[in-house]
Amino acid sequence: MEHLIELRDVYKIYQMGDEAVHALDGISLTVDPGEFVAIVGQSGSGKSTAMNIIGCLDVPTSGTYHLAGVDVSTMDDDQQAEIRNKMLGFIFQQYNLIPKLNVLENVELPLLYAGVSASERHRRAMEALGRVGLADKCKNLPSQLSGGQQQRVSIARALAGKPSVILADEPTGALDSRTGREVLGFLQKLNAEGDTVVLITHDNSIAVKAKRIVRLQDGRIIYDGDAHDPRAVVQPEAEAAAGEAREVLNL
Repeated sequence: MEHLIELRDVYKIYQMGDEAVHALDGISLTVDPGEFVAIVGQSGSGKSTAMNIIGCLDVPTSGTYHLAGVDVSTMDDDQQAEIRNKMLGFIFQQYNLIPKLNVLENVELPLLYAGVSASERHRRAMEALGRVGLADKCKNLPSQLSGGQQQRVSIARALAGKPSVILADEPTGALDSRTGREVLGFLQKLNAEGDTVVLITHDNSIAVKAKRIVRLQDGRIIYDGDAHDPRAVVQPEAEAAAGEAREVLNL
């Protein structure tokens, strides 16, 4: 089976004065269709840079990135924009809904830009809203919805484009814990229905809702495996401290 996402030896290097900063330091990563993967790391770990490259918002300094077998690592801005519209659905921390448009119009908007006919836009938008349980709110304005409902509208907007990958960047960051759990539940439901989900977060309690965790530190992958393995959520510093404690106890 062909990998849906395949990064090979990817570096992203920024020049800060005389210093070269390795935001990504030679990472290799694959994601297969139907996976639910959380990319985890603290500020400065490289997770946002990884998301930008996976989301065709940036290109590597070196290395390759194939999306559904297509090499997107050397594409220009217009080519990347076309790939984003066709293959990627984005969910952000801020819902990015347009206040003057109702829920249905917000979900339809990317399809309008993609040149989809009015009847097909309406059909796909209503289908997507039905998947997140908001078909009955289609005429409401964003201001008439709760935060959790607005995030579900943004999920529907991502789904309406029938993307190959749903990229969720800190999707619960603006929500309270209960509402955040509901949104994560929707992402799990979508994954169970066959959607590929890549979740970007700094929060271990959110990451473990995925099936697989990829942990970044200083631009490198330090863990890639089962989200329920204890090693998936143990920070290297904590591991070192635990090792020192064991040594003391054994004395």
